[in-house]
Amino acid sequence: MHDTSPQPTRKVQSSQATHRIWWSNAVFFVGMHLATIIAIALLPPSQVSPLSSVLLPVASCQAASLGITVGYHRLYSHRAFRAAWPVRAFLALLGASAFQGSIKVRCLRHRLHHRFTDDPVHDPYAATKGLLWSHMGWIFFKSKYERLDSIDRDDLENDPVVRLQHEYYIPLALITGFALPPVIGLLWNDPIGAFVYGSLLARLIVWHCTFLVNSLAHWEGLQPYSDDNTSKSNLAEGGAQILALLTCGEGNHNFHSFPHDFRSGPSPLDWDPSKWAILLLHRFGLASGLRRAPPDEIRAARQHMLRKEIAELYADTKGASFATARVHGGEGEWEGPAWTMEQLMEYAGAEGRCILLLEGYAVDATEYLTEHPGGSTFLRRYAIGGKTQGPKGPLATGEPVHDADWAFGGGMNKHSMAARRRARQLRVAKVQ
Repeated sequence: MHDTSPQPTRKVQSSQATHRIWWSNAVFFVGMHLATIIAIALLPPSQVSPLSSVLLPVASCQAASLGITVGYHRLYSHRAFRAAWPVRAFLALLGASAFQGSIKVRCLRHRLHHRFTDDPVHDPYAATKGLLWSHMGWIFFKSKYERLDSIDRDDLENDPVVRLQHEYYIPLALITGFALPPVIGLLWNDPIGAFVYGSLLARLIVWHCTFLVNSLAHWEGLQPYSDDNTSKSNLAEGGAQILALLTCGEGNHNFHSFPHDFRSGPSPLDWDPSKWAILLLHRFGLASGLRRAPPDEIRAARQHMLRKEIAELYADTKGASFATARVHGGEGEWEGPAWTMEQLMEYAGAEGRCILLLEGYAVDATEYLTEHPGGSTFLRRYAIGGKTQGPKGPLATGEPVHDADWAFGGGMNKHSMAARRRARQLRVAKVQ
């Protein structure tokens, strides 16, 4: 999808009617806005210390944003790197100060968003339901996420930092987000001003800057890597990215076609404080396992989008068939072995192997288990000899699973062009 095209619309299924107003969320959200407006009107910036009205809210916003981008998003939601427990604990405190839910709640919802991006029913903040909904409309409703049980959560439930933060989230949020700024303001004898600007105003800024990634970054911008969904880059890569400045580096959202990458873009010129923070942690041995999208996959994605743009330019004069040929170009004939089902089962019988029967090919995903954004548990559900573990879908019988086409083709996720290329690379045989 090009940035000049209108926002796509999809028919919203009847489950939207099941949304119930989330009164606690709605009252708190609206109340925070009203309280901040009134407080600033009673105590304008000219009547408080510049440290309270300028420095503290900026520092508070940046700290909370790093907790969200480095901790909630890249570390926990996408497992883009690993971190020592003191780092995880510190990021959990920073993330709590943003008042965006616990790590567990927010990460599961974000993983659901990635699995069903733009789906008006299953995507919690689907851009296809409108700019207002994706920005903050979803906050007011207690939606029933029917596919949430399909989201891998073992890593979250096994992390003691996540468990503790989830259990004590409310007091942690109140202390770090509301109580700490006025305590800091005591250093220059302005705790009230520090509370108004460092607690109240800073929370609103963090909220709306984060929400812009869900709304504006799916609404307007460039798509240099993929047009499989509505995610876009705010401005040209390497330029001064406004959204990246507001979100500690999350402006190049179309690069999120590679969700496991710890960076928000491959260019060293990208404004990405979150990436720099992760690299700094890695430099001191506090972070490890930094994951990057392979350069050839990034290059292939850009070349595909460039070919598609060229094909569409010629489509009017050469016809749609010419455009299609230019974009897809064919995959060529399979030159590898051809197996019977018996040979496939024998190969899949080796201990630890994860073999998928996908589009008529045996795909050896064993080495890909740690890379899969949905988690290894979910991938093994659709492996040869695997067992389904969810109540949804045509494979929910508990019988051995031999067909992953339903899940890969859109039943459980709409896979990107990069994911489809990766699946082709992992093919080991054509199955007769």
